[in-house]
Amino acid sequence: QVRLVESGGDLVQAGGSLRLSCAASGSIFSIATMGWYRQAPGSQRELVATITPSNRSNYADSVKGRFTISTDNAKNTVYLQMNSLKPEDTAVYYCNGRLISGYVYWGQGTQVTVSS
Repeated sequence: QVRLVESGGDLVQAGGSLRLSCAASGSIFSIATMGWYRQAPGSQRELVATITPSNRSNYADSVKGRFTISTDNAKNTVYLQMNSLKPEDTAVYYCNGRLISGYVYWGQGTQVTVSS
């Protein structure tokens, strides 16, 4: 079992920054990839960024150059630094942990709202 708890969502003006955190607990040794996804109202959940234990990262084209995913292994935490936020970044952001077996765990989500 893996538990993921997100935090850091907020209301911010366009051009501003936020840092999301995802604290992992449980059988974290079995996690192959951590990631952030987001879901806007009326839209499907989409990939934002992923990172592997070897710190290989991958980003959606829409956030490249603005968002950075990182990990703090000592704290079992994954971060998503979001800069130059746009109104279209407004969504519920979910932390994702994909196990070596392929099973996926999700956090409860944190709301990010960017006002114009």
